[in-house]
Amino acid sequence: MTASPTDRRPRTKWRFWLVLATLSAAAVAASLMYPDVDLREIRKLLGLRGQAAPAGAPAGERADGKPPAPLAPVTVETARVQVQPLVESIRAVGSLLPDEAVTVTTEIAGRIERIAFREGQRVAAGDLLVQLDASVLKAELARSRSELTLSRANNERFAKLAREGMASPRSRDEALAALQAAEAGIALAEARLAKTTIRAPLSGVVGLRSVSAGAYVEPGEAIVELADTDPMKLDFRVPELALPALRNGQQVNVTIDALPGRRFEGTVYAIDPIVEVGGRAIRLRARIPNPKGELAPGLFARVEIVVDRRERAVLIPDSAVFARGDKRYVYRVVDGKARLTEIGLGVRRPGRVEVLAGLSEGDTVVTAGHQQLRDQAPVDVAAPRAGA
Repeated sequence: MTASPTDRRPRTKWRFWLVLATLSAAAVAASLMYPDVDLREIRKLLGLRGQAAPAGAPAGERADGKPPAPLAPVTVETARVQVQPLVESIRAVGSLLPDEAVTVTTEIAGRIERIAFREGQRVAAGDLLVQLDASVLKAELARSRSELTLSRANNERFAKLAREGMASPRSRDEALAALQAAEAGIALAEARLAKTTIRAPLSGVVGLRSVSAGAYVEPGEAIVELADTDPMKLDFRVPELALPALRNGQQVNVTIDALPGRRFEGTVYAIDPIVEVGGRAIRLRARIPNPKGELAPGLFARVEIVVDRRERAVLIPDSAVFARGDKRYVYRVVDGKARLTEIGLGVRRPGRVEVLAGLSEGDTVVTAGHQQLRDQAPVDVAAPRAGA
């Protein structure tokens, strides 16, 4: 049985309204995804002509000849562009080291006669630390001096006899050699005797001693650690990508987990010329004053190295920035309308971002509500929220 044209008419109407609804939904979705594209253009692309303007009517005019209704303002929140000093820095972690450190040891064997320092005491370079028993070496020095006296007398006698032709040149040479050996024996005995007195090789603080008075020590045996802790050294590493920004003399700000609430300042004085291949890092060393002795070698340190300072940096809330492709934009508010503006970004700070290009001091940017905006759209600036 063949359906009549009357039977097909409801189905045709149903299909028409389904297509119309689908195209309308696509137009709304496109306007949300691309807020800067005029809705009329989207409608044209989708074939939704709407009510056509009468022949001769100006573009944008309604079919009845009246001007189009103005767009409703979009409620937004805004913030002023701020110009403030900005410090650009790199963060790292490191460890504290003494400026100089040495393990005090003995050079000769002997019994400890006296310990002349207290553990934890600050000493100056040259101060007496330990005295070894020197009685045997003093006796050896006295014997060497006696031998020197005899050698001098023999040398003078053979020299006189040689001049008179009563001694052979060989005898004269043997007497001279004996004198020189005696003089060397004196120097050796004096040097060995001097090593029984152990003095501080540098100024600093002595640690915990490893020996006691009366103990017998061998050559090279450790007695105590001595460290110069004012100033302190700080070793830390930064990624190799930071190399172009590094230089000697840069300031470092240091915090110590063991000293909460305290902040210390120092200066970079050495940069390792060799990049560590394993970690792709560069090792730096800074010096930190420690006049009160608050810092100790081995402490864990958090480091902020200042690589640049700008007295007039342009800053905005990071909520104002949005991306399109690989570019960054903001909406400026100018004469009650949103102006889409491309910007260049610098360093980031918590809640803020530096703008290198595109904005000036005094500009106003949208921080909330820009998802509904498009270029030249009217805006209504909301009152600041409580606590903002």
